[in-house]
Amino acid sequence: METKKAVNQISGRTDLAVELQEDIKDSGSVDGIRIITKVHPNKQMKETHITIENEEGERKLGKPIGNYITIESDQLCEGDTSYHEEMSETVLVHLKHLMKQKQKILLAGLGNRKVTPDSLGPLVVENLYITKHLLENHMIKEGKNMAAVAPGVMAQTGMETSEVIKGIVNQTQPELLIVVDALAARNSNRLNKTIQISDTGIAPGSGVGNHRKAITEETMGIPVIAIGVPTVIAVPTIVNDAMEQLLKALGKLDTKKVLESFSDEERYALACEVLKPHLADMFVTPKNIDEEVKTISYTISEAINRFVIS
Repeated sequence: METKKAVNQISGRTDLAVELQEDIKDSGSVDGIRIITKVHPNKQMKETHITIENEEGERKLGKPIGNYITIESDQLCEGDTSYHEEMSETVLVHLKHLMKQKQKILLAGLGNRKVTPDSLGPLVVENLYITKHLLENHMIKEGKNMAAVAPGVMAQTGMETSEVIKGIVNQTQPELLIVVDALAARNSNRLNKTIQISDTGIAPGSGVGNHRKAITEETMGIPVIAIGVPTVIAVPTIVNDAMEQLLKALGKLDTKKVLESFSDEERYALACEVLKPHLADMFVTPKNIDEEVKTISYTISEAINRFVIS
């Protein structure tokens, strides 16, 4: 029971399918999960395509049946304009595949604009080329019908984000909903260096333990594509990583043997216990998050803008 609880703690600290997949890849059995990895050395980029094909795969990974595309690059958080053009193009390719031929789109930028690590969604909305009113008023003749909203968070509106979006969907009748949100990661090397795209929707706040109602095709009545970037990591995860480094530093000492006898789940649970009561639920973000989240928001919005005018 304790081990299962620890596993759930770890799984709950990440929104990334690629990190959940790393938990099970050594088990020797991945029935129901198809994984394709592509490395592009010339682009300094890695793509991981995870397809959950059935209920067995859904149970193992803890994610709904569907497609999860992860694009990783150390350059994503850098200010190199030319590289971000390449990244936008890569994101665009995947969006075109998932969006198919949808013409009427609503984008929801989730999160709190006043909290920097949570501001990705609203920032993407600010950079979008909105065409709905232009097409309906015959100010332009070509392009897809794009509308957008930054619905805020419950603390600001008193309403579930899913309720706000559902009302807009019912009123405007889009063919497709795109949600953009900041995520949580378990590996600090992925912070602001990873974009996840999925066709299964999103459960806002799940990675930080602040579960809100899911935004999915089932709840919205239309297909939902989710785009996310991990911007925060749990403090216990950092402590757990520090334990790994400590093991290496201890060499062959008896203390190392004791710690090595612990599983990953048990070490994480130990980290949570040590950090209670004040730090176990704390999340941290890189110190230069301000500039990085702005840069990444441009990258994502540019990919969507290219799709709108294509």
